[in-house]
Amino acid sequence: MPELPWFAPHRPAPHAEVHAMASRFETRTLLGAFRFFARTPRIMWQIRTAPGAHGVTLRARLLRRTFWTLSVWESPEALHRFAGSDPHRSSARALKALMKGSDFVSWTTGADALPLDWSDALQRLDGNRT
Repeated sequence: MPELPWFAPHRPAPHAEVHAMASRFETRTLLGAFRFFARTPRIMWQIRTAPGAHGVTLRARLLRRTFWTLSVWESPEALHRFAGSDPHRSSARALKALMKGSDFVSWTTGADALPLDWSDALQRLDGNRT
């Protein structure tokens, strides 16, 4: 299934500390997974112009009804501004009833660590479940 390559809309300053966030979403049904995936292009386009966005990638396993995101922001506030604006905000509200579960984990890292590694992000998400 699809994995969108790392995209960096705005480069952080060298040696800057950045805010990373990984998420995992699972839908209740396969139809829900297709609805989730159908909204992905608009959200990815939004990130391209979001102030403070330093990188993003997505993994989608439609038949498993599971999606992972990995993004980097200049600050937690930049991430919250993005999440609270449309189309992300309206998409999250529309999809809420279709979701079986979700997990989130955030951490700080150096700009020199970009692009982030999926294996580290997945370990952090798995550690967050316990």
